[in-house]
Order: sequence, then C-alpha cells, then structure tokens
Amino acid sequence: PKRLFLTSKDQMADRDSSADRGRGRGRGGFRGGREGGDDRGFGRGRGGRGDRGGRGGDRGDRGGRGGARRGREEEGAWIPVTKLGRLVKEGYIKKLEEVYLFSLPIKEYQIIDFFLPKIVDEVMKIVPVQKQTRAGQRTRFKAFVIVGDSDGHVGLGVKCAKEVATAIRGGIISAKMSVVPVRRGYWGNKLGKPHTVPTKVTGKCGSVSVRLVPAPRGTGIVAARVPKKVLQYAGIQDVYTSSKGSTKTMGNFVKATFAAISATYAYLTPDLWKKTRLIQTPYQQFSDFLSLSKTGHHKKVERLE
Repeated sequence: PKRLFLTSKDQMADRDSSADRGRGRGRGGFRGGREGGDDRGFGRGRGGRGDRGGRGGDRGDRGGRGGARRGREEEGAWIPVTKLGRLVKEGYIKKLEEVYLFSLPIKEYQIIDFFLPKIVDEVMKIVPVQKQTRAGQRTRFKAFVIVGDSDGHVGLGVKCAKEVATAIRGGIISAKMSVVPVRRGYWGNKLGKPHTVPTKVTGKCGSVSVRLVPAPRGTGIVAARVPKKVLQYAGIQDVYTSSKGSTKTMGNFVKATFAAISATYAYLTPDLWKKTRLIQTPYQQFSDFLSLSKTGHHKKVERLE
C-alpha cells in the first residue's frame, strides 16, 4: 500500500508539471509567446479575448465578401418586394410627387433611383463611436451622408457599422429612402424660376438651431460650410441663414438644416388654398394589378385620370 501511494503521488506530480507546461504554452500562444521573462498580464482570459477578437476580424472579412455579393445583386435587375415598388416598376406611378401626395412610405431605395437618375451623394462626416463591454471598448463608425439632385430633392442618412465602407453604403441607402421634396419660392417679384425658400423656416436638433431666411436673387447661399452643402444639394440658390447652439457637432448641424428644409412644405401659404380634388390612392386605384401580381398573373390595368 505504501508503494502504491508513492506511485500515485508521483503521477500527480507529473500531471501537475505537464499541466503547468501546457498552460505556459497556451498563455504564450494567446499572447504570441512570452520572451525574455516578460511577466505582464498573467490572466489567460485577457489573451483569450484577444484571440476571439482575431476571429471577429475574420467574421468581418466574411461580411465584406457578403457586401460584394450584395453589390453584384444590385447591378442586376431590380425585383421589387413592396406594393409601391411593383407599381413604380410597371409604370403605374409616373412621378415621385404622386408618392408624396399620398404620403406613401418608401421602403426600397431603387424607387428613388428610378425617378431621380441624376441623384448624387456625398459623405459629410465619419465619426467613430464606442460602447463599453466586458471585453473592452467596441468601436464602430457612424457615417452621415446626404443625397440630392440640386433640383428640389434632398435626403439625409445616418448609418453605424463595424467598417467604414459598410457604414457609407448603408448611409447612402438610408438617405435615398428619406428623400423629401423641397419647396422653393421668391423673395420679391415672381419673375423667372423659384430661387429661394418661400418663408422663414427653422429646424432644430439637439442644441443646434438653424433658421433659413429668403434672400434676393443673386445673393447666393450665405451659410457655413455644412448647411451650404445641404442647401446646394436641395437646389436653393439664394438664402440667408442663422444658427445657434453647438454647431461644431456636425451631426446635429446637418440634421437641423435638413429639418429646416423639410419644413418648407409644412406651411400652408395662400397660394396653396385652392381646392384639391381628392382621388384614390395608388393602392386602391390599382388594386386589381396588385392582387393579380400576387398570384403571378400580370394583367394591364387602365389608369384612372
């Protein structure tokens, strides 16, 4: 019995020494090897989280490949998945103003590409944002993107993603789906085309407040760099601006300017007092086509004027 006890004790010692050697190898593997007796950070947990971070990078690469596939799909034919998309692709809705008239929600950015082929986009700012987690700080990128055709349509999109390219792509899609019409007017005599905002309008976001004031023809856009870019994409040629608050927060500055531009159609001026003949919404007017397209049978439906 004494000899068996000694044997088991020796075996336990051997197992402890081998386990220590294994832990040493594991710790060195996580941290890329401990050389020169470096004794910083003996916690295996921290090294393990670093290794998982590396695998997270690989997942990000797979996400990049997925984005490339989406890009190839976007280059192909557009297959609408909403009622509004099917009506637009089949030609039942002729103008984008018909969508705004009935306040139909736009859920596919291809609808904007269909009506506004000359629309362009620009990235206003990319700012890193962080979230504190148990594993440390998780950094993502937030992109502010504006789109417009410089002829009465402008949109603002905000998207946050792990990668800059993904954030920009998502911001462009979000901006296209948030495109709004811009009402333009005159400062004095109604000669030529509308060139400025019809009334004084104000937009606010956070502490930033932006006010747009009509200006005479030839004045130009009297504004800071950020709102000037948004007003140019909206198609406004002459305007005075006034801003208050922390305008160095560019995100809120852009949002406040976009809110002011969106408010141009919120005022019921006397020239809009005329009676408007109410008609059916496109969903009611072309309900026969929408019901047939569900079953896969397409039949041309006459348009009611």
